[in-house]
Amino acid sequence: MNPHFSRFSIFVLILLISTGPLQSGPAAQSDYQEVRKVKDIVVYKDEKFYSAFPSIVKRKNGELLVAFRRAPERRVFGEKGVSHTDANSYLMLVRSKDAGENWSPTPELIHANPFGGSQDPCMTQLSDGSILCASYGWAWMQPEAARNLKNANLVGNFAFLGGYLLHSADGGKSWQGPTFPPSTPGEVFFDPFGKPVPAYNRGAMCEGKNGEVYWAVAATTSGSAPRTEVHLFISLDKGITWKYSCRIAGDSKVVFNESSLYLTPKGELVCFMRTEGFDDHTVVARSLDAGKTFQAWEDCGFQGHPHYALKLPDKHVLLVYGYRHPPFGVRARVLDSECRNMTSAQEVIIRDDGGNGDLGYPWGTMLSQRSALVVYYFNQGNGPRYIAGTLLSIQGEKPTRPGR
Repeated sequence: MNPHFSRFSIFVLILLISTGPLQSGPAAQSDYQEVRKVKDIVVYKDEKFYSAFPSIVKRKNGELLVAFRRAPERRVFGEKGVSHTDANSYLMLVRSKDAGENWSPTPELIHANPFGGSQDPCMTQLSDGSILCASYGWAWMQPEAARNLKNANLVGNFAFLGGYLLHSADGGKSWQGPTFPPSTPGEVFFDPFGKPVPAYNRGAMCEGKNGEVYWAVAATTSGSAPRTEVHLFISLDKGITWKYSCRIAGDSKVVFNESSLYLTPKGELVCFMRTEGFDDHTVVARSLDAGKTFQAWEDCGFQGHPHYALKLPDKHVLLVYGYRHPPFGVRARVLDSECRNMTSAQEVIIRDDGGNGDLGYPWGTMLSQRSALVVYYFNQGNGPRYIAGTLLSIQGEKPTRPGR
């Protein structure tokens, strides 16, 4: 056992004696689980950079990897604000070998897109220990060139490049790729090279029992424009090649995107989706046939986006999500093993001290049988965006007394 982790575990237990449960309605617990906050931490912060959109994996040797998107803090150069599109946004990575107590001070470069800025590195660690990382990009164009593009998805002078994937077989020390997935059938937007944009998404993939990888992607198709909807791709070779499966959710009024997948013990594939035009409500869609079809989407009855579903040791699920309404922060709910109690699960407030709504995008991992780390990006007082985290104690199912 790592001696640093042992000392940290003892430190956590001491803190738990004096630490109460996180805030919620009447209590921060479900019928079977209790979530206690140990402390907030800083994973990476540099006032010269805008750091955002993290994901985290825990390697088999206990090392933690956090990937994130880093761009210049444009206000340092006298600009009025910050933006989610930047020609100098790169995918970066930091490491911790002591359960999140200390992080490498100098980030490693995962990838610099030669045609523009990259967004949202979404890492998934597969059963063989390899890491699959999905991202997507925006290319800055001269105004007159941007105006001449046909069927392009433009944000100001940035043209959407679509998605790509990177692979690592050595714990993130080196990355192969990028490889480009196929486009979603019917995709209406084209990249600057005149081709339909490759499939893309911000959110978690999941791996099936037979090694298949499921990926929920956003798309604007001829039947949905101008709204995005969500579709499913499946890979049988660890994310090297992808095959289209089906539509997950679409609607004539509601926008769906930024989706995360979770595979339940019974084999149901649950897709948690961000919405627009629906009062920021979380919605889910469910597949009972290994991703061949999905049932109609359902309203979960609460606000927040995007989501990450973390499997707990007793098979309950910690669903974490950003909260971009006052008080700004990060929240969570403990779901049953099949994710059926979204509307009734009590809401846990992990953070409520954010400076404004430009924060969130949480991702989590278990540190031990009783502790978890949730990472996200944060700002306070509209200051520099940085990668933060919260250490949580997860109490397991309450034992049943004899005779009851």
